[in-house]
Amino acid sequence: MKNLAGKTVLLSGATSGIGRALALQLARAEASLALCGRSKEKLAEVVHCCRDSGAAAIFAQAFDATDNDAVRQFVREATATLGSPAILINNAGANPGKAPVATQHIAELDYMWALNCRAPWVFTQACHPLMVAAGGGHVVNILSTTLRFANETVAGYTATKAACEAWTNIYRKEARRENIRVTAVYPGGTDTPFRTLERPDYMRPETVAEAVFQTLLLPADATVHEIVLRPAVEENF
Repeated sequence: MKNLAGKTVLLSGATSGIGRALALQLARAEASLALCGRSKEKLAEVVHCCRDSGAAAIFAQAFDATDNDAVRQFVREATATLGSPAILINNAGANPGKAPVATQHIAELDYMWALNCRAPWVFTQACHPLMVAAGGGHVVNILSTTLRFANETVAGYTATKAACEAWTNIYRKEARRENIRVTAVYPGGTDTPFRTLERPDYMRPETVAEAVFQTLLLPADATVHEIVLRPAVEENF
């Protein structure tokens, strides 16, 4: 794990679920962490746990990732404090309301577009020149297995994540010339606060975090384009 020691990792959506599990895993690897999320209270708790877990350094800000200027400011201040980003993990995302296409609230659709597709794009644009100047990097976009199956009432979430998938695949081709690896992660059912009901038969967020973490440890001569993982009970494939 020590080959991540001291490396700067930017992680959005770090306050719960997969993001929180990733933050703690990276802290144990002694990475330098730039963490963000909407809740100041939850972010403070994660920062405390990451310090206890061995993070080399931590920079944290609470803000809404749909605010483009706040995203850019976070990247500027985080990298000024911790150094150039070696890894960017775009994890923040939400599905505020399940609904059929015919009745989906457009305000909810606009929010999902801003958070699930545009925000990771803005984070990536802000980090890209810094990674180029440093000689390379790794961008990880957390997507969803909803993109692999037509699930009724989740059209808004699926469509906005699919848009993120589309630019992720194109960016992978563009960024490889700059020695930037790009990985798309497709988690299936995960037992996180993202869900209204507990699902102990689903994957633990720590399991998804471990899969991402192991990908970050791979030597530079390999790029993992996609990670798809599901709980055994899931049949949406």
